[in-house]
Amino acid sequence: MAIALKLSDELVEMAKPHAAAEHRSVPKQIEYWARLGKAVEDNPGLPLQFIKDTLLAAQEAKADMLTPYQFGA
Repeated sequence: MAIALKLSDELVEMAKPHAAAEHRSVPKQIEYWARLGKAVEDNPGLPLQFIKDTLLAAQEAKADMLTPYQFGA
């Protein structure tokens, strides 16, 4: 469900270069920040990079992009 939100001009301007660097739209960049912020609040003891890697791995799993780990390889 999509809804219209009123965001500050400052937030939108801050998101623009990040969105461009990550090949996202500005709304998708802000959505990413919101998801990341929620994950950080839900897991305050975990390092930020671990949380980011976990979110990426979850999306890779949904896209069937994972490969089995080969022990001793």
